[in-house]
Parts: sequence; structure tokens; C-alpha cells
Amino acid sequence: MENLFLETERLYLRRMTNDDFDEVKEMLFNPKVMSAWEYTFTEQDVKDWIKKNLDKYQKYSLGYFLVLDKISTKVLGQAALMPDEIDGKNYYEIGYIFKPENWHKGYATECALALADYAFKTLCCQEVIFEIKPDNIPSIHVAERLGAGIAGSFYKNVRGKEMKHLIFKLLSK
Repeated sequence: MENLFLETERLYLRRMTNDDFDEVKEMLFNPKVMSAWEYTFTEQDVKDWIKKNLDKYQKYSLGYFLVLDKISTKVLGQAALMPDEIDGKNYYEIGYIFKPENWHKGYATECALALADYAFKTLCCQEVIFEIKPDNIPSIHVAERLGAGIAGSFYKNVRGKEMKHLIFKLLSK
């Protein structure tokens, strides 16, 4: 598969391209998918999102990756491993965004586990984090299933709105 970053038992994680606009738009335009962000994207936002990730691939070889089913090759969602800075401290963060029809099927957990494994074994990280809003219970459950625990909180400015996020930290074994 072209642009492959990682694979798991059921999934491929591949770098997105500009040709993925419609797939990415389907997710980022959906109010249900974007409820934790408290806004949906515009077409320009989607173009900027893709460009931002293309830039991250160039700079870090990391970012948000499209998640595809190995059998059907349908795009299920996105999962990320990327550098992050909170209050002057550098981290590697794991994130995930899935289409509603793919929720509660273990895909986010499977991706997060593979990305954490990559961070620990390939990047030699001692820890990874998840930034999760306190009311995003499904995402909290994903982090907890991997063994991550709350290590703090911070306020993230999202389009001029200060949103509280919990920092879940997963340590290398």
C-alpha cells in the first residue's frame, strides 16, 4: 500500500494526500464526529488540515494518518502520533477521529496501541499522552484501556474558546 505508515491486525494507517479531501471532509464536516471539538470544519479548514499533516509528515514523519480496513480498504477514521507542547513541556500525543459507524469496534484502541508501541520502540519515547476533554468518555476509555492515567489538565484555546483537557499519560514498559 502506498504511503503506509503502520499496520495492525485489522487496519492500515497511511499518510493522507490531497486526493483524500472527500474522505477527510466527510469526517470533519460531521457534527457528531466533531462534538468534542465543538465546531465543524469548512472546506478551507479541511484543505488546511491536510496541508498541516503533509507538513508534519515532512518535518517529523508523524501526524494524523488515515485508518483503513485491511479487507475493504475503506477509510474508517484518522489516528495520530505527533509532537505536542503543553505549558512549555514537549510530548508525543496520540489522537483519533472515527466516523460514527466505526465507533465502539475497538479501532481507536487498536490504533492507539500500535502508535504507542511505535513511539516506545521506534522513537524511544518514555511516555506518550492523550489530550481529552473531561466529557469525552469514549476517548477516556480508550486511554484507560491502554493503561494511561490522568497526569494533569490544561486549557486549550480552540477558536478563541478555552477548553479544559485532561492529560492522560502512558508510560513505556
